[in-house]
Amino acid sequence: MDKANTYQARLELDKLIPLFKGRGIDLTLERIKEALKYIGQPCKDKPAIQIIGTNGKGSIASFLMSTLKHSKIKAGIYTSPHLINWNERIVIDGIEISDENLINLLTKLKVVANKFKLTPFELITTAALQYFESNSVELLVLEAGLGGRLDATTAHNHRPIIAIGGIGKDHCEYLGNTLREIAYEKTAVISSGSCVISGPQQYEVKKIIEKVVKKRKAEIFWVNALDYSWDIGLQGNIQRENAAVAKCSLEQLYKFGWKIDESIIRKGISTSTWIGRLETVFWQNKEILIDGAHNPHAIIYLSKERIYWENEQSGVNWILGIQANKDAPKIIEELIKPQDQVFIVPIPNHQSWTSSKFKNANSNIKSNIKFCLSAEEALLELSEKDNWTTNKTVITGSLYLIGDLLSKKILKYNLTTK
Repeated sequence: MDKANTYQARLELDKLIPLFKGRGIDLTLERIKEALKYIGQPCKDKPAIQIIGTNGKGSIASFLMSTLKHSKIKAGIYTSPHLINWNERIVIDGIEISDENLINLLTKLKVVANKFKLTPFELITTAALQYFESNSVELLVLEAGLGGRLDATTAHNHRPIIAIGGIGKDHCEYLGNTLREIAYEKTAVISSGSCVISGPQQYEVKKIIEKVVKKRKAEIFWVNALDYSWDIGLQGNIQRENAAVAKCSLEQLYKFGWKIDESIIRKGISTSTWIGRLETVFWQNKEILIDGAHNPHAIIYLSKERIYWENEQSGVNWILGIQANKDAPKIIEELIKPQDQVFIVPIPNHQSWTSSKFKNANSNIKSNIKFCLSAEEALLELSEKDNWTTNKTVITGSLYLIGDLLSKKILKYNLTTK
């Protein structure tokens, strides 16, 4: 599709999908359950691997998607959020839904969306299940959004395999103010007799998972990070834990008649890609690392990665976009060292942390933190400094910020000349 048609498709999709800021998040299963029933319960008999957790869900999904693409299982993969296009969320055998198919599908679902007052996430979830049904997929991979118990993906009743990423504090305004409350909200998806796979968790979370598994008469598999005999397609040590969860999930598919050889799993894990997760990109010939860490739990893992970066002891240049509902002071506390240079920037089309918000939160603004009007302004200022070549530059804090920079081609994957 040429650029003009692609732009027109973006405009059409924006009309068909209600704005999140207009409708927002409204957690309940009643609307989407009624909507799915109304359209004939698409994929009701298809088994699903449901992925829950605070962080690592997308990475687990990418390992599953890559491996299933190399297997003989026709799989439908549903993920969120997207970085650039809505199409990223709905994939069959590694191929995203086309603009034409997505527009046609959402157009047909407009009446259903209005009738049941679906939220944007509920609408896209419904569209994904309808698309997978019309394409006769055999297996589903459903990445939960921010929730669990009331997440739209949980409306799909046949979820015999539950893959769990790291659980930490995030979205407290919806899931609860304590780690205990959040863990219970997420693990509520565990159904009777299901198979649960998790990597290492905090002690309190682990006990809750074990308690829920026992109550539901489910089966739990605790997995450790894959060793270094495994090649991992995604960067970062935490990905070895996420890959281990994916590997065990794939192995459990034998219960449904699918046995995937280890050689296929190794190939899938080694060739997996996932946009915006510890990736190297370029801005005006200058190398930048991007990562979607957006809460303290994810930031802790990102901060651990810096010990592997060359010259990290001399400082890191951070460009941070942090949504207003995130714990920015905690993120900075976990991430920033005295020798670092920090630029706080707004996230386009999202409420973000600003200097006044920091002051209102009684947060001490350190001398090495500067506020800029945009990420581009921060990049331009950094380009005038002498330390770009010695100090790594990292953009993080929000997938929405990274998605915006990539979609506008401010950041590029290929080295280009000015």
